Amino acid sequence: MAPTPQPIPANIAEPSQEPPPSGRWADRLRAEFLAAAQDLDQIGEPGEFAFYPDRTWHGYTYIPVTATTANAYQLYGYVRFVAATDGRDQGDFSAYADFTDETAERNPQWQLDLCDEVVGAWRGLDGAAASITLVWGQALIEGGATATAELGEVTADQCALVDDRFTLVAADDFAGALLEVRLYDAAGEELARESLYDDE
Repeated sequence: MAPTPQPIPANIAEPSQEPPPSGRWADRLRAEFLAAAQDLDQIGEPGEFAFYPDRTWHGYTYIPVTATTANAYQLYGYVRFVAATDGRDQGDFSAYADFTDETAERNPQWQLDLCDEVVGAWRGLDGAAASITLVWGQALIEGGATATAELGEVTADQCALVDDRFTLVAADDFAGALLEVRLYDAAGEELARESLYDDE
């Protein structure tokens, strides 16, 4: 393969390492997330929490979270902590939370329900920079097996679906390309695609 004039970072995050949170671990994550959301009381009490596959990048593990609230908003965000290594426990917890009224229930035409948040930056050649973006979502159509993050012609990340949910960590807005999420079935056939910028 010939050298590329502007290398694009790909597969920079570790694949998911843990099963979906449960028990006391799920309780700890809920508590951290609710602490970050405590000033969002106008949206109503959150219902059941959905956890998404964990992804680790740059020494931090991210576990995204969503919940539908009593006032029909979607509460979304993530819990971040220092990745556990060499038998050490997780530490340095922090969380991010926000909400939206753009929900899958209000948009029955959606095939993918996506959330995203910039979590870092990456510098390329000649001052080019990318936004490292955490993307999490749920497939709203049947048959999905894998979600990918596509940046131009490069597959920047991929994640196997767990309970129809996925988490991606990928460079965005780099070398003239913008991030797009695609859904594939087990045979590698594309089922759906959505840009993070469709609304713009």
